[in-house]
Amino acid sequence: MTEKAGQRRGLIPLLVIATAQLMLVLDDSIVNIALPSIQQELGVGPVHLTWIVNAYILAFGALLLLGGRIGDLYGRRRVLRAGLTIFVLASLAGGIGISSEILIAARAVQGLGAALVAPNALALIATTFSEHKTRDAALSLYGAMSGLGIVVGLLLGGVLTGTLGWRWVFFINIPIGILVLFGSRNLPEADRHPGSLDVRGAVLGTGGMVSLVYAITRFGEGGFTDPIGLGLIGAAAVLLAAFITTQARSRTPLVPLSLFRDRSRAGAYGSMLLLAIGPMGTFYVITLYLQQVQQYSPLQTGAGWLPFAAGLVVGAGAAPKLLNRAAPRFVAAAGALLSALAAFWFSFIQIDTNYWLHLAPAMFVLALGFGLGVIALTQAAVYHTESKEAGIASALLNSAQQIGVALGLAVLAGIAATVTGSGGHADLSGSGQLVAGYGSALTVAAGLLIAAGILAAATLPSKPTAQAHGKPSAARVDQPSH
Repeated sequence: MTEKAGQRRGLIPLLVIATAQLMLVLDDSIVNIALPSIQQELGVGPVHLTWIVNAYILAFGALLLLGGRIGDLYGRRRVLRAGLTIFVLASLAGGIGISSEILIAARAVQGLGAALVAPNALALIATTFSEHKTRDAALSLYGAMSGLGIVVGLLLGGVLTGTLGWRWVFFINIPIGILVLFGSRNLPEADRHPGSLDVRGAVLGTGGMVSLVYAITRFGEGGFTDPIGLGLIGAAAVLLAAFITTQARSRTPLVPLSLFRDRSRAGAYGSMLLLAIGPMGTFYVITLYLQQVQQYSPLQTGAGWLPFAAGLVVGAGAAPKLLNRAAPRFVAAAGALLSALAAFWFSFIQIDTNYWLHLAPAMFVLALGFGLGVIALTQAAVYHTESKEAGIASALLNSAQQIGVALGLAVLAGIAATVTGSGGHADLSGSGQLVAGYGSALTVAAGLLIAAGILAAATLPSKPTAQAHGKPSAARVDQPSH
């Protein structure tokens, strides 16, 4: 009876953390479906329309490191609750927004709230669930929410936009956020760790991340020769170089550089960056293909991605068992290569490609590999992490994934647009030219995923998780205080 009660007590924090992650990722895709309706009602110009998506990505990706460090210093549950409150209020503002400027500003504030929630939710898994098997299950569920939220967002966005109107893609966050906020009272508050916030490092790091993510979004809009984007890349390089220098000299760094001395953790960050580029970029390209070439409705498009959700559930569910038997490097590499195979499979699309024989199987394999890879990389990044650094270690992993998503959208969309408009396919129809561009982008996605698999195989641990972390003394994550 006591064991069952303990399991129930552990289930509530797990559901709270997983739902918080689902809400953040869902919000990224649900808004995409509503963009045409928003454009029509508010009269948003094409240039500003993309910023309804990019404002969220920019703020989220740029502030993740700061959000993780604040959680380490001032308490992860406290910071997570503050982020949830900000996110809910910004969702309310977005839903009642009467102009594109208000809506874009609300999206940026949503990104701020998400940057406070995401790294601390992942860090709370490491400090809340001390038992190895339970922690693996929690990480699997957390990883599954990352991909499942995208598909749920597409489905829910189509339903809400078509019935209640586009404003409800923002209002839906309010009851979910309040429910998570209420449930967060059951999360244990890990110890607050001594230290001070490195203000200079925060300014340099945030400025560098803003410049980098903004440059990526500029490249997605104007191509890789965009002068503003190139200038921003230069600014990002200078700011991030100065940031690294200050972190090396600081007694209380925002990002302890010792985290990167662990070859496995550093490899996990790099592999996550590449892994996010491939599947998320592929997701974007195939979604455009379904709507612009095969003339799917928004709701049909969301429903069409259900094999992706199924593959993700299978991959995330199988990963912990595989990690007990096989080394993380093999699980992550196999996942990346499976996704690469799916992206290459996608690259052969034609105007009349059959959904059930070509698209649906590729979607399943893409997600299967992504689920395996994400879980293996997440374990490599957060295991063997001191409690006082769990937040920033988690934030770095989230940053790698978020930048990878933005980079994937920019790179693959840019390649598709360049090939489509190059004139090299003058003998093709408009749809044929689009398909040629999409095929080229998907081939590049496959190459990036192969690179992710090679990096994971070269850097991640060579022993199964059960051997590396099975003994209580091996996992150095501090126990939470109650």
